[in-house]
Amino acid sequence: MAVQNWLESLKTAKKTALIQDGKRKVHYLFSDGKEMAEEYDLKSDELLVRKWRQKNAFGAIGQWQTEVGDTSSPTAGGLAAQIIESSSNPVFMRKDTKMEFQWRIRNLPYPKEVYSVIVDQTERCCIVRTSNKKYYKKFSIPDLDRCHLPLLNTALTFAYANNTLIITKTC
Repeated sequence: MAVQNWLESLKTAKKTALIQDGKRKVHYLFSDGKEMAEEYDLKSDELLVRKWRQKNAFGAIGQWQTEVGDTSSPTAGGLAAQIIESSSNPVFMRKDTKMEFQWRIRNLPYPKEVYSVIVDQTERCCIVRTSNKKYYKKFSIPDLDRCHLPLLNTALTFAYANNTLIITKTC
């Protein structure tokens, strides 16, 4: 039933699409005031970026929240351009394929045996932790929450290569 509600809200949303820089950009404006912007690669039809934005309690438009894709954005000049986070910090990003959800955590120098990926059913989120207590990350899957689909531990797998932990949830 929830899947039908999500599909109905997508169908009734006001949509605008354009092609620019080899990407198909689609903007959705939902009846509740939320906005969603997606970018797709024209050649592969792969989802590159999905961002959400909604109005705050005072009616002002909020900042874009990245759900899928790279969260880094160029900063405008001033003090923010001078203060940069370390390039060796772990970088968490989501990159989906047509058949699976995928998260990548770059700059993790520990061997694969150190990592564990589990599902917390009560909070409907995934937890990545290391046995040496050097890294801990809790994240949810908004797509599953929107459709009220189950989050099962058996559907999660992970691999490790080139200092990158790749977590995959098959559909």
